[in-house]
Amino acid sequence: MDLFDYMREQNQEKESPLASRLRPTTLDEVVGQQHIIGKDKLLYRAIKADKLSSIILYGPPGTGKTTLAKVIANTTSADFLQINATSAGKKDMEDVISQAKNNRGMYGKKTILFIDEIHRFNKGQQDYLLPFVEDGTVILIGATAENPYFEVNGALLSRSIIFELKSLSKEDIKTLLLRAVNDVEKGMGSYHAKMDEDALEFLADVSNGDARAALTAIELGIMTTERSGDGVIHITLEVASECIQKRVVRYDKSGDNHYDTVSAFIKSMRGSDPDAAVYYLARMLYAGEDIKFIARRMMVHAAEDVGNADPMALVVATSAAQAAERVGMPEARIILAEAATYIACAPKSDSVIAAIDRAMDVVKETKTAPIPTHLQDSHYKSAGKLGHGVGYQYPHAYPNHYVNQQYLPDGLTGEKFYEPSDNGYEKTIQEYFKKIK
Repeated sequence: MDLFDYMREQNQEKESPLASRLRPTTLDEVVGQQHIIGKDKLLYRAIKADKLSSIILYGPPGTGKTTLAKVIANTTSADFLQINATSAGKKDMEDVISQAKNNRGMYGKKTILFIDEIHRFNKGQQDYLLPFVEDGTVILIGATAENPYFEVNGALLSRSIIFELKSLSKEDIKTLLLRAVNDVEKGMGSYHAKMDEDALEFLADVSNGDARAALTAIELGIMTTERSGDGVIHITLEVASECIQKRVVRYDKSGDNHYDTVSAFIKSMRGSDPDAAVYYLARMLYAGEDIKFIARRMMVHAAEDVGNADPMALVVATSAAQAAERVGMPEARIILAEAATYIACAPKSDSVIAAIDRAMDVVKETKTAPIPTHLQDSHYKSAGKLGHGVGYQYPHAYPNHYVNQQYLPDGLTGEKFYEPSDNGYEKTIQEYFKKIK
């Protein structure tokens, strides 16, 4: 490195965004992710002992994937090389492998290769890496915000340990924000700024576990807010709201407002009002409600209040839950809105609830009756000697694929549990039973 490279690196470090400057250099400085880097955890021990094997770091943006890679770079005695899958071509990969071979052959030194956004490598690029990961030419650290089981070559996965990073907790984000405001060396402590408690709470909440978003907002707030008469830059709730371009919404995720909004959301879908349903959905999303929580409530509602009047409602809700979790915000808002409006517009029936609740009561209140012999399993060796399955009439052998025979135990014959309504598909169910019986 010549003098100009050194000066450029020093200036870049000083002028880089706060989120970059504040990155920890040691494991003990890392905030959050204690489930994988706690002092008794495998990854912590491997990094400390400099005995790292190939790993893939998987998690949402702003959770510390690149940060962990930088910590490893500062800790390891191996040569640390980095490429980004969005811009790296074949020549870049060949150069990296060539350098790794030289490190290994000439100096007996290991090479750690960090590939950011590894999911963007196509199959050919991932296949190219495979033999060099397998023979130890490089130790791979891949980082991805996408599910690696869908996006990364299975052969690479089998040679790597996958560590899932979680969204940072609200307390983790608050710790980072306070560090940013007060740290003179890496943060913005020399600006003499002070955060109001409600501003701290707001930014920690709306950043939704994304440390980068929170740090970018506080940096913008400090850089653009004039000093008050006391010489201090005050970061108020209003300033925090402007910096993250999000209006303050009073929404306590553990308080009455949370439950009231969810209740209104469910009742709007039950009441077949798609406009109200999508409005309450928007309120929850804007306030940073967990999309998995919203999706779970829609799945329950689809079974509870739509039922067999439109069996597709549960399919839509379940698919939306899976898609929203995989895609994440902001696109998840579209997926959840599609499911919410579908369910709101679907015909309604609670006949399934009545059926299962009535059946549960009967099971609870009556003695367990023997299953009719002709319905018992006849596939094991001695079943025929016991008479199991004897007399069973196979419905497909009869007109309309139906035959009248006893299915409920003795003493419960004639009991009615499921009574379809006149709504939606349940009307078709009624007509079907009239036809076959």
